[in-house]
Amino acid sequence: MIYQHTAMRKFDYIIVGSGLAGLYAAYKASMKGSVAVITKSFLRESNSFNAHGGIAAVTSNDDNPEIHKSDTLIAGRGLCEDASVDILVNEGPDRIEEIIADGMKFDTENGSLALGLEGGHHKRRILHAGGDATGRWITEFAISKVAEKENITVFENTLLLDLLVKDKVCYGVRCWSDNPSLTPNTDGEEVMLFADHVFLTSGGTSAIFARTTNPQTTVGDGVAIAYKAGCRILDMEFIQFHPSGLYLKDSAQAFLISEAVRGEGAHLFGKNGKRFMVPIHELAELAPRDIVARSIFKQMIADGMPYVTLSLKHLDPEMIVKRFPGIYAQCKEFGYDLTQEIPVAPAAHYSVGGVLSNSNGRTDVERLYVCGEVAATGIMGANRLASNSLIECLVFANRAVEDTVKVGAVKEFPAFDKQYSRDENNAQLYAELKSQVAEIMNYHAGIIRSEESLTEGLQKIEQLRNVIKQKQDERGGEENREYYLEASRRMLCVARLIMSPALLRKESRGGHYREDVPCADEAFALHSVQRRGEQITTAPVNSNYFNF
Repeated sequence: MIYQHTAMRKFDYIIVGSGLAGLYAAYKASMKGSVAVITKSFLRESNSFNAHGGIAAVTSNDDNPEIHKSDTLIAGRGLCEDASVDILVNEGPDRIEEIIADGMKFDTENGSLALGLEGGHHKRRILHAGGDATGRWITEFAISKVAEKENITVFENTLLLDLLVKDKVCYGVRCWSDNPSLTPNTDGEEVMLFADHVFLTSGGTSAIFARTTNPQTTVGDGVAIAYKAGCRILDMEFIQFHPSGLYLKDSAQAFLISEAVRGEGAHLFGKNGKRFMVPIHELAELAPRDIVARSIFKQMIADGMPYVTLSLKHLDPEMIVKRFPGIYAQCKEFGYDLTQEIPVAPAAHYSVGGVLSNSNGRTDVERLYVCGEVAATGIMGANRLASNSLIECLVFANRAVEDTVKVGAVKEFPAFDKQYSRDENNAQLYAELKSQVAEIMNYHAGIIRSEESLTEGLQKIEQLRNVIKQKQDERGGEENREYYLEASRRMLCVARLIMSPALLRKESRGGHYREDVPCADEAFALHSVQRRGEQITTAPVNSNYFNF
């Protein structure tokens, strides 16, 4: 792994993002050529790194891929693509076996893999590491594999601005870098990197909500940039709110209380001291996430409280401390005892939709691949099954890298002009806009929506778009783009991509709940499709729409 200055600006592969999908793709790609990894902050700032629960795959004799598939389809509420789910559940065990052989250490019990249970799963199939530190451990593992490779160059503090696209072919990336290895004599400037294959693994969108489990950098840059480049965007209205983020008064950051805590027997109580999930679903606290999150939210409204109570006091405290050492320590730091009762409330957690990709990670733009949360592979449907995200990263990153062999190298790279500058006078404008967007999204496009709330939310976003457009016009238009203004435009684009199909989807399904139409309607058992310059359309499920 190389950090020193290099004059080389052409690579075989460019990976945008440093979560598990990006790091694993980089590692696999390094076996085929030179790799550049760019990340807007640091390698260890990602949703993958913060994942507490685990990774879902069939590894026990009393489980099988068909059961895993069934659980995934049930959670997905009729919008999963059968072929994509088949790939996930059948290739997932192979990827687990592979990384274990490469040195990944999962927790064991009596010489066998220790398997947890999470919401929506009918079998114990959740592998974990470090008790509740699976994301950290598997990300560190991937970082260690990347570090072994001398042909991988890492550029931290390097933000993707645009994809270098001409005639629907991606030739590289346009970035703003504060990394001295790319911009040694400046305080940051635009740089262009070229590659035969570009992988967008930039994560989700949930940090545009006021309360989130995501790093504050996770604002959907990749989705907005892919949309601008001409890619189709699918199912963005489906946002998964994690049921149990630790409630901290006046804090936008919700510390994640893993679903595995409920998997070990924790109960949810309302203000009246009664378990409210028992009469709602046969799996009670282990119902699919959309049901639990929505039930908590409704209970909070009924109680007039900003949280409900997660109780573990009926469980063995030694088991809790051993199984969840990280969560226990963090709760203690905040003044709570995990072995007793803690306050929890839902928080924006996962973007179910994203950039349309086929089963090999290809997009509508040639030589551009997407993997991880930014991708819409058809696996998640309308609601992600717990712990399917990390295994998706491994399975589809591997498939995408293998697909690049068929595509081959670029014969000739076109020229691109620089377009961006940075004006620190706009930094405060961006910060204020981010706060405004977060409140709009929480209030108008949160766990419970309506036609009225979504319409008002879109109107507010449009007003903010006009403000940014005026600022851009004052700079002379599109040929003189500015860092903070463009970041603002991308965030507003993501907000519209979420709310626009939510307004048109006149039903409730998975991570999209409309109080004015609270039931699912089979007339809407369709994917929502958005493409720049076109009206929102739909695509049928299991129709070969993902085969391109």
